[in-house]
Formats: sequence, structure tokens, C-alpha cells
Amino acid sequence: MSYSVQSMFSRIAPRYDFANDVLSFGMHRLWRRSAVNSVGARRGMNVLDLCTGTGDLAFQFADKVGETGQVVGLDFVPEMIDLAESKRADSSAPARRAVEFEVGDAMKLPFADSSFDIVSIAFGIRNVDDPLVCLSEMRRVAKPGGRALVMEFGQPTVAVFAPVYRFYSKYWMPLVGGAISGDREAYEYLPRTSSEFPAGDRFLDLMRQAGFSLCRAESYMGGIAYRYVGEKTGEHL
Repeated sequence: MSYSVQSMFSRIAPRYDFANDVLSFGMHRLWRRSAVNSVGARRGMNVLDLCTGTGDLAFQFADKVGETGQVVGLDFVPEMIDLAESKRADSSAPARRAVEFEVGDAMKLPFADSSFDIVSIAFGIRNVDDPLVCLSEMRRVAKPGGRALVMEFGQPTVAVFAPVYRFYSKYWMPLVGGAISGDREAYEYLPRTSSEFPAGDRFLDLMRQAGFSLCRAESYMGGIAYRYVGEKTGEHL
């Protein structure tokens, strides 16, 4: 991944969680919880969460797989991993305290083929240099019958809501995000990449190109964000 993107996330890491809560009105937490439920996570499973950030999705998975499962969170920003490890240390839940965090590249995963029941990435795939390479790596490390979960922002299509959201993301998000993080440029980059990234059927086509089958999508709030699930061909879970 590019150094400039890595540097940007390093700068905003200290206020990243707070900015997410404010800018999404807390909805991102509900979206993550819904996504974990949708992908069939259960006790004893092995899960890999890419672009894990401060670990929110990894911890949600840990609650599902329990102490008999394993969750690994990977991110290319050391400052994000430091924050995730601090949250792990502060947790009283044994399953959350067992989550492992590593610094690494989502396009070159340091894991063996067919290692995980679920491989996830939330609001990070638009930041990798080549999303198709990332998806192919996700498929490689997934077990036969394993599932990929991708969450990413999209472009609302509801007639009345779409222009309101475009105004919000173009003007309000940089203003508020910049004030919270001290880095307005980062919160101009994030909505811009969201507006340009392939969403809905276009992203499902990428998943199929990477070799996933049974691909499906569900939108949140009229297309502000999407949840995508695909399966690695082989024995079902």
C-alpha cells in the first residue's frame, strides 16, 4: 500500500474512533455487528480481519468465536495496531484479550493457504492499491467453504437522500473530521475515495473475478455503505 495513505492513517489514528462515532452518528458499530451476524461466525472458528484499524470488527468476531476460536487483526499502520492492542489489554473479556494483532499488507498476507473460516475487511479495501489483489489474497487464505466479508462505503441512490449525503460528505465531513483529527486533508480524501469506489453489483463483479462464488450484497441506509459476502468454492461450513 502507498506510503501516503499509510502516513495519513498514522496521523489520524489517535482520534480515529471518536471521529468515526461522530461522523457516522454511531451507526458504524451497528453495521459491524450486523455484518458479523450475517457471515455465520460461531464458536471455534478462525477469523482474519484485514485493515483492522483499532480492532472494532476483530473484537466483534471474538465475541462470536469465543475462547475456542482464534481472531487475528492485521493493519499496515503501526499506530492503529498499537491502539488495538491497548483496547485488548483494557478488555475484561477473555476472548477479546486473546485477539492477536499484526502489522502487515492486505495485498501480501503472511498466512498459509486455507487458514481461516472467515476473512473480513471493513472500510479498508478502497484504500489498498489493488482491490482485486486483496480479494484474491483473501480467497487464498480462506478455507474451502470459508467466507469473505467486505464492508465498504458506496454512493446513495435514493432520490431525496442522495444530494443531502453528497453535501454532507463533501463539506460537513471534512469540516468536522478535520476539527476532530486536526487533519482536514484526510477527511477530504475519505469521502472522495468513497464516491469513486465501485459499489453494489460492480463490487460483486470484483469478488467473482477473485474467485468467490455465491456473492451477495446488502446496502445500509440507501447505499451509504454495503456489506458483501462471498464464499470460497469447496466444502461448505
